[in-house]
Amino acid sequence: MSINQLVPKDWAGKLSRFSIATKSKLRGQHKGSHRSQRFGASLDFSDFREYSPGDDVRQIDWNVYARTDKYFIKRFLDEQEMRVHILLDCTKSMSEPLKWTFARQLAVSLGILVLQRDDRLSFSAVTNEKKPPFRRKGAMYRKAFTQTISDLKEPAMITPFTENAITFLPKDCTVLFVISDCLESLASWEILLKKLPKFAGDIRILQVITKEEFTPSYTGDVQVVDVETSHQLNVSMSSRVLESYEQKRKLHQDGLELLCNKFGARLLQVNADDGISHVLFHQLLRANWVQ
Repeated sequence: MSINQLVPKDWAGKLSRFSIATKSKLRGQHKGSHRSQRFGASLDFSDFREYSPGDDVRQIDWNVYARTDKYFIKRFLDEQEMRVHILLDCTKSMSEPLKWTFARQLAVSLGILVLQRDDRLSFSAVTNEKKPPFRRKGAMYRKAFTQTISDLKEPAMITPFTENAITFLPKDCTVLFVISDCLESLASWEILLKKLPKFAGDIRILQVITKEEFTPSYTGDVQVVDVETSHQLNVSMSSRVLESYEQKRKLHQDGLELLCNKFGARLLQVNADDGISHVLFHQLLRANWVQ
């Protein structure tokens, strides 16, 4: 899929008014566009403090000295970069065309939000091949990142995402976005979610679903195939079967929400049928994931 097929040409322009919102402690040590709680050498004045031996004499405010006959140092707000990692589930359950396209659009959009703010972006696709992550900083890399996502092959991994995700994570980041359909067992998600706080202060799970998964439209006798195991099952799609499916789906969703709350992760279910514009400019904005 080409870049223009994945996102519109003017997509970066539409995203330019938005940025990633977080209250987590900024972990980057390089200059960025976010105010930290410490003081440094930006141009934004904060307040004064009395001069102490060893302070930079260039920061003395001589106007204050003239009024008080005491030496005071100007303090300025420091600025730090935000480190954001995007982790994309590439197991076969993500291969449904609408879901896969939407998941990549999400990854591209979040990445652009990071890069255009001069923050540090890293990205990993959890696949059978362990490739080095995409790591860049600055708006000049928006096109390169979009091309990286566009070039991803159709999901083919059959080993669980939850068992492999940790090996694709950087050691330290401010915000971690996990893009997945979250269909694996709650037990496996619990193991993963328990480990994630070691890697990021702000963990966000974007659960990608489709309308067909939420409310199946199948009727009559059908053969369903597990895309990851190729296991086939003949089913008569009666109201009883659909009701059982809905109960199990809700049970899984409720359990996933409880686990996220337990381990301090935020979960947002997004429907690929709603389109990327609705999810970004309505859902993520309402959830205060972007600002």
